[in-house]
Amino acid sequence: MKSLISYIFLLSILLGLSQANYAQDNRLVVVKGQVLDQLDQSPLSYASVGIFDENNQLRSGGITSDTGFFEIEISPGNYTLQVDYISYESRRIDLNTDNTLDLGTIFLTQNQEALEEVVVRAETTEVQIRLDKKIYTIGKDLTTSGATVSDALNNVPSVTVDVDGSIALRGNDNVRILINGKPSAIAGFGQTDALRQLPAEAIERVEVITAPSARYDAEGTAGILNIILRKEKTRGLNGSLQANFNEPFGYGTNVSLNWRTDKFNLFTNTGYRHRERPGNASYDNRYFSPDFEAARYTERRSFDRLQKGFNTNIGLEYFLTKSSSITASIFWRTSDDNDQTENQAKEWSAEDLLLSHIERLQYQDEKDESVQYALNYVNDLNTQGHKLTADIQYEQESEDQFSSILERLLSPEPQGLPEEEITQVESVSRLLAQADYVLPYGQDRQFELGFRYDVRDQTTDYLLQEQAQVNGPFEINLDLSNRFDFTQNIFALYSQYGAKFGKFSALAGLRLERTGLKGAAAGVNNQGNTQALNLDFDKDFLGLFPTLNLVYELSENSNFSLGYNRRINRPRSWFINPFPSRSSETNIFQGNPDLNPAYASTIDLGYMIKNRKITLTTSIYGQYETESFERIQEETGEVTDNGIPVIRTIPINLSTNQRIGFELGILYNPAKWLRFNSSFNFFQFETQGIYNDIDFGAKNISWFTRAGVKVNLPGEVNTQTNLFYRGPNQNAQTKSEGIASIDFAASKDLFEEKLSISFNVNDLLNSRKRRSLTITDDFESDSVFQWRVRTWTVGVLYRFNQKKSERGRNNNRGGGFDDEGFEG
Repeated sequence: MKSLISYIFLLSILLGLSQANYAQDNRLVVVKGQVLDQLDQSPLSYASVGIFDENNQLRSGGITSDTGFFEIEISPGNYTLQVDYISYESRRIDLNTDNTLDLGTIFLTQNQEALEEVVVRAETTEVQIRLDKKIYTIGKDLTTSGATVSDALNNVPSVTVDVDGSIALRGNDNVRILINGKPSAIAGFGQTDALRQLPAEAIERVEVITAPSARYDAEGTAGILNIILRKEKTRGLNGSLQANFNEPFGYGTNVSLNWRTDKFNLFTNTGYRHRERPGNASYDNRYFSPDFEAARYTERRSFDRLQKGFNTNIGLEYFLTKSSSITASIFWRTSDDNDQTENQAKEWSAEDLLLSHIERLQYQDEKDESVQYALNYVNDLNTQGHKLTADIQYEQESEDQFSSILERLLSPEPQGLPEEEITQVESVSRLLAQADYVLPYGQDRQFELGFRYDVRDQTTDYLLQEQAQVNGPFEINLDLSNRFDFTQNIFALYSQYGAKFGKFSALAGLRLERTGLKGAAAGVNNQGNTQALNLDFDKDFLGLFPTLNLVYELSENSNFSLGYNRRINRPRSWFINPFPSRSSETNIFQGNPDLNPAYASTIDLGYMIKNRKITLTTSIYGQYETESFERIQEETGEVTDNGIPVIRTIPINLSTNQRIGFELGILYNPAKWLRFNSSFNFFQFETQGIYNDIDFGAKNISWFTRAGVKVNLPGEVNTQTNLFYRGPNQNAQTKSEGIASIDFAASKDLFEEKLSISFNVNDLLNSRKRRSLTITDDFESDSVFQWRVRTWTVGVLYRFNQKKSERGRNNNRGGGFDDEGFEG
């Protein structure tokens, strides 16, 4: 089957030749209409429309808009109009174009033989290449049944999700997470906690943008992950109901509903999750200084986490005209987490004699609430891609934490110890406004202009109260109690131009961004009131961020791509909060208010080739980053009440970071019952920098790979196995061992695919653990961390007025331009 992109490309060439031959006829008339699906009457976007003369020569043509409309200019005469769309029967209509002709509605019916191929491809992850991104349709990924968005991302090539939920792209964790092309409370204000609540079923596709164009925010030196949520186009009422049950104990439900008419589209996605997530960690610190009695300090932690969360997204899209609409939506998320951490801490002498044993119990209650209001306006000014969009979005988030820390000495003589209570209240508000204007020139050129204003305010109140003696009154710790106010505001303007020159496609852009970072730190007095400290800062950074994306088409099924961009890494609030954490007496994290943004330039050379059974993508990339962030560990010079040195982790601007890498991805469907997918990513990075007269330079080679196989067994039982391995890596001070894991899933469809029953196990071998060793001149720290243990899930999904295969039907688009900008 021909690629739709190549079809349109060929169409544009023939159109240019035909228009040159018929330039002598100055009078043109318009042929217009709308192309719809015969079954559900939904618009068929980007369908090909061609007008042929009596000799079957193409004289003019175009593609349909998002709403299925087209307008084509042609000289008067007798012609035949032909409409084509992947997996649909072609439709031919005889025309007499003496005057402007409105054909009204043109219905297409599905080609069942071609549809089988589309359904098969929709059941597995599929890749599409654009000038500035790769698009992965999630497909029917069994291992994400009952899982979250965070789990689903771990199955996307180039992406890894660490044991603690941190998301990285090509091994770089400075990745920007967008929802439907914009920063969003759904993504947790830059954190990933919210992604662990949203069900994976809500994802339509993931765009991996390693060479972002100027349209996108310059944040994220690794690139951008743009998560596109599902939005049903079928008319009438349809949706799905989902329920999942987990071990360790947990359950979840999700309801997705959509009601679409000629004038509006009402949609909602609502879910509730209740899950227990036990985990564990251990630390073994050895001190080289003879000044301390204890030569070794060990910790054994166990985490019992209970997470309860509710989220809902409700929206209404109102069609103002056939080519314009306005969408209003509200997203609300609330969670109530109850965590208990048990820490067994022991001090040892140089002869490995036990000096003391302290049991530390920490109880933490955390309540989070997020709300996001969004308004979106879209106007397709014509059917050729002339478009105006405007968005305004306001978000609020609050997080209340209360922790109680109880300690008791078990050895040498059992006794109670003073207790601690910590109250932390965090509030975040964000206002985002942006507009984008796209002006095409024919079928092969496009100009785009836009702006964005983004302001984010965050306040963190931290109050530590502790007893001076057992059973004594609680008093405020004046050294650690604090308030930190942080404001980040960004104003951006951008412009970009895209064009096709024969087999070349090019997209060049320039983005101007002004970043303001402002912070105010205050301590707490005996009365609990704040008092200013000399730690405030107010910084402004102005930067230009050029982008260039090129594609050369070797054939309709293969191409080379080249991308260049400059990016920025802005420090998050917790990276510049000058007050230390309190999760451990001896191991703390402390922000650095002197931290400045880092800047990176990246170049990416890619190649893709595909046919009916196999798709291969590969790329070589390099990055040079200045003022890059690095977390270092050092002694603070302070000791605990028991005389144990306190070690802190602090981020610094560690001069330069150079990274080169290679990645390879393969999707192979040898038969309808058997499918393979595999990816491999290899990278080397080198840091150079000196801090406090210590050389923190390091050079490291690391890699990760994943492989998956899906087998359709007799009885229509589907199975899927995913394997993942991340090789060892090293930074300036720390070596981390490799991590291996296996996920397995099986499913069965019943009642004509209306009901699906699934079973999956996450981390089958219970091996997803991070093991690290840190060595400095003063100490050595060996640690093991497991965020969550092996999890079993049973899921049930019921669909009404929609079929599983419909999920992939509207994703097989092509053409020279798309909603996110110029394509190749």
